[in-house]
Amino acid sequence: MLMQQILIAGQWRDANSNKSFQSSNPATREPLANEYPVSTWEDCDAALTAAAEAVVGLRSISGAQIAEFLEAYATEIENNADAIVDMAHAETAYPKPTRLAGGELPRTTDQLRQAANAARTGNWSVPTIDTNAGIRSQYGAIGPVAVFGPNNFPLAFGSISGGDFASAIAAGNPVIAKANSSHPGTTELFARCAHQAAQRTGMPAGMVQLIYRTSHTDGERLVADARIGATGYTGSRHAGLQLKAAADAAGKPIYLELSSVNPIVILPQAMEQQHEEIATEFTSSCLMGTGQFCTNPGLVVVLKSGATDSFIAALSEQFSEAPVGTLLSSGVESSLESNLEILVNAGAEIVVGNTPADSNRYCYANTLLKVTAQQFIADPETMQTEAFGNSSLLVVTESMDEVNAVIACFEGNLTGCIYSATDGSDDAAYNQIAANLQSKV
Repeated sequence: MLMQQILIAGQWRDANSNKSFQSSNPATREPLANEYPVSTWEDCDAALTAAAEAVVGLRSISGAQIAEFLEAYATEIENNADAIVDMAHAETAYPKPTRLAGGELPRTTDQLRQAANAARTGNWSVPTIDTNAGIRSQYGAIGPVAVFGPNNFPLAFGSISGGDFASAIAAGNPVIAKANSSHPGTTELFARCAHQAAQRTGMPAGMVQLIYRTSHTDGERLVADARIGATGYTGSRHAGLQLKAAADAAGKPIYLELSSVNPIVILPQAMEQQHEEIATEFTSSCLMGTGQFCTNPGLVVVLKSGATDSFIAALSEQFSEAPVGTLLSSGVESSLESNLEILVNAGAEIVVGNTPADSNRYCYANTLLKVTAQQFIADPETMQTEAFGNSSLLVVTESMDEVNAVIACFEGNLTGCIYSATDGSDDAAYNQIAANLQSKV
């Protein structure tokens, strides 16, 4: 096994580390060949020092030059597309043609080129001349940005290739990227492309840097360091809130996209008229990508009725018959199982699933749980435990008052959805709940 190097101050070098980890192939559970170091604070400190020096260097570099780097980086990615897609497939089991080569990769290069255009025009800085007050202002670079990428979008949301990275660089900020442990090899390939592009376009040595993993303590120390300008994080709620607490305590900006249960409310007449179609739509949405999207619908609120019983029966059948997809890692698999156990122990009824599936790969049976509105209202925090993956929770209510009471318990979410009848027969119910749900999304 080969220990991979980190990128610090423009140089690939050995990490200061006494621990390492490996990624694995989710489709086989087998570890992949390379080892990756767990960096100590010494590496983080070196990256911060180099990034602070890059801030000074970037002051004399124009937006047009930054655009040249971003465009060169996008081209370098395209030149190495096969290797990147092969590695991402090995580390995630995502399909190559549809998800990786045909979806995420062009999205990645497109957003880098969009960022290049923003850097070249400078429109992001919103230059303003207030003649009445005699004030001229514009936004500027904030300083080194730490970026933590998620496990489920290795290319388009990656710490050294995604939107947080692209926007930080476009605004003239150096980036310290922390790879996600599920796909360090993919992140390394991106870093090598970025490093080549940075060297070719004359960027400061510390503008793009990569470490693979740190301790939780060092991660919190990194986002709170005086040299950090801001942090971008996409991932789990638990880890994100820990980083946010550390950044907040130091008065440092941190921008987070956290996990979410993304509630759906199905109104009575929509259920009566379309329960079969909605069941098919919901199953497809919930199980797409094995449920590993931040917008995956993890909670459905319905009113008790005969049509609702038919809807649940249809869901049970479709969840049972649908192929069980592959999960991203052993961590995702164990987290899904343990979080479903939390829901069941809190009183959720198992409609279908909640059992291990194929032992040869990371996976878990398509799972649907059910609770009453009163159960949900009695313990809303537990009932909103995100079981990230191919699962969802049904909340069955007795009245529109209970629907509103359930919605009132919701935490913040990335998305929300209401199904209402197209003939206007649900309009009164819609008007009762829409504003309440909107305030939770």
